[in-house]
Amino acid sequence: MRLKDIQNTFHEALDADYEKPEVDHFFFMICDYYFNFKRITLALEPEYRISEADAIPVLEALESLKKHEPIQYVLKSTEFFGLEFQVNNAVLIPRPETEELVAWIIESGLDKIKEPLRILDIGTGSGCIAIAVAKHFENANVFGVDISEDAIGVAKHNAELNNVTVNFIQADILNVDPTLVSDFSLPFDIIISNPPYVREQEKLQMKANVLNHEPHQALFVEDHDPLKFYKVISEFAKINLVEGGLLFFEINEFLGEEMVALLIEHHFKAVELRKDMFKRNRMIKGIKKI
Repeated sequence: MRLKDIQNTFHEALDADYEKPEVDHFFFMICDYYFNFKRITLALEPEYRISEADAIPVLEALESLKKHEPIQYVLKSTEFFGLEFQVNNAVLIPRPETEELVAWIIESGLDKIKEPLRILDIGTGSGCIAIAVAKHFENANVFGVDISEDAIGVAKHNAELNNVTVNFIQADILNVDPTLVSDFSLPFDIIISNPPYVREQEKLQMKANVLNHEPHQALFVEDHDPLKFYKVISEFAKINLVEGGLLFFEINEFLGEEMVALLIEHHFKAVELRKDMFKRNRMIKGIKKI
C-alpha cells in the first residue's frame, strides 16, 4: 500500500473534525511510532509503500481518531518535560502548562539550600510531575499520591521507564489521616498538586476528545465548591510542610484571585500567581510562614 494513499485516507476521514495540518501531524506521529518513519521521507519518496500487515495498526489508529480518542491514548505514549510517559484513560494526558509548573518548581532552587529534599505530589496521575521532579532533584525523596489504583499502576510503570525512584501511595487526600501513613511521618519541603479544578459549568467549553475520554474524576469539581481540593490540600500543607516549605498548585485560570485569598487565609506568605505561555493565570506558589 502506498503510504501517501493512507495519508489521503486520514484526510478524507478526519478533515471535517480537525484542521488539515493537525491531521498530518496525527498521521506522521503514528508513522513515527510504528515505523520510525519521518515526514521528510515521504516528501523525498512519494511512492513509499508498506505491506498490508504493516498498515493494520495505522488504520486501527485512524478508527480510534474518528471516535475523537486523543492521539496520546491511541499511541499509549506522550512526552512530558523531555521524558517519555505511557498513558491510558485512567490518567490525564500531561499538558504543556504543567511542564511550566515543573520548571517553576525547579527554578525555586530549594535543593541548593537543603538536601535531600522531601517532595510530595498530590493527585499524581501518570506520575509526570513527580517523575520529572525526581529526575531533576536526583537526591530527593519523592512521593506521589492518587486515589486511583489504576493511575498508581501507570505512575509506577512510568517511574521504571524513566529510571527514577518515586514512592507512590494510593490514598484519598480528602479523607487521608496523615498520622496513619508512615511516609507522612516527616514533613515535606515541597508539596505540589494539580487537583481536579474544572467546574461542571465549564464542560460545554471542552472538546469531545477530552470530555469523552479523559477521567472525569481527575478533571471535574462541583460548581458550588470549586476549591474543595485546594482547601483540603492547603490545610494538609500547613501541617505537613517544613517551616519555609513551598506549596505549588496548578489552578483554574478563572479562579486566580480566589486562590490567592485562599493561601493567604491559610497563612502562606509571598503568595505568587503566575501566568502560563498563553497569559492565563494557571499556577500559584506560597511559602509556609516561619
